[in-house]
Amino acid sequence: MKLYEYQSGTLLAEYGLPVPHGGLARDPDEAFRIAERLGGNAVIKAQVLAGGRGKAGGVKVVQSPEEARSVAGTILAMTIHGLPVKMLLVTEAVDIEREFYVSVVVNRGAKRAECVFSAAGGIEIEETAASSPETIRHIPIDPFSGIDGRLLRKELKASFGKKELLDQAVSIIEGMYRLFSEKDCSLVEVNPLVLTRSGRLMAIDAKIIIDDNALIKHPELEGLQNPEEHSRDEIDARSAGLSFVSLDGSIGCMVNGAGLAMATMDLIKHFGADPANFLDVGGSSNPQKVVDALTILMRNRKIRAILMNIFGGITRCDDIAKGILLARKSIDIRVPFVIRLIGTNDTQAREMLTREGFHAYNDLSEAVKKVIEAARKQGQDKGA
Repeated sequence: MKLYEYQSGTLLAEYGLPVPHGGLARDPDEAFRIAERLGGNAVIKAQVLAGGRGKAGGVKVVQSPEEARSVAGTILAMTIHGLPVKMLLVTEAVDIEREFYVSVVVNRGAKRAECVFSAAGGIEIEETAASSPETIRHIPIDPFSGIDGRLLRKELKASFGKKELLDQAVSIIEGMYRLFSEKDCSLVEVNPLVLTRSGRLMAIDAKIIIDDNALIKHPELEGLQNPEEHSRDEIDARSAGLSFVSLDGSIGCMVNGAGLAMATMDLIKHFGADPANFLDVGGSSNPQKVVDALTILMRNRKIRAILMNIFGGITRCDDIAKGILLARKSIDIRVPFVIRLIGTNDTQAREMLTREGFHAYNDLSEAVKKVIEAARKQGQDKGA
């Protein structure tokens, strides 16, 4: 779950990090009032879940409330990386002397978290990481004992020098790790962490990603979910108890079990085609889930054929068959529909489907080849 910058800043402040004063504006007049409260000089930032806002013109410094109103109107009319700007963060302007980059992130290869630090922060950090990787420090964090304060100080000393600044930097990173750990984040990033001319470190931009699977532990974070991050299909799938991720291929997939779904997509790729989605109907035998899943798949105009792959265990094949027949009554399944059923009550399921004109395969490879063949023929028929 990605957070907007203003949401990330609020969480950082809760964990004791110094962040700029400001407020959220949804119209130019509100931006005027916030800038006026801040004394006139302010920074106007588009709130979209995308990087590169500054380069796209979505971040501007203003010198007066009147200018804040004018600039706010311009930015609110923008679309950045396909995302319309609906909100602005208006913050105090900070007198910057130096910029740093710091994050706490999951290192999947090492199976632990680590602190990533660079004395060259700002909007060019990706270029810095690519061209000068030696300037990026990776500081390991023990999953049991947490941050090693002595190691952290050793790694940061050359960049901050003075004890007062080093103390501030260590305190900020320790706060970031507490947030990372306690809120089950996969990323807590501050870029840039700035040194002001008054000698204070401040987090003036932040990015936080929270593990969706951990939200059940954090009801206080449920309200931070942003519709912008998910498609309508993904939102509807979650409401129906389905696990769904949109992809770019032409073969719709409906599978029970995440592992089997991944294997199914791998096999589609192996035989030369591309899946249109990941869709796990889970272990329930509720026929309505089939209806809900097919409803979502049929919205995707890129889909040329659908593969249903069910390995019956807790999910009974006959209940899946009932769902297919129920769906056919209410949904226009306008593309070839290939079914593979095996497991609990698969004989009964095949008999039910055969009576209604369907055919269910036993072998997964055979079913995948069949759906790819059907999708290609469908594409040719449509002139695609």
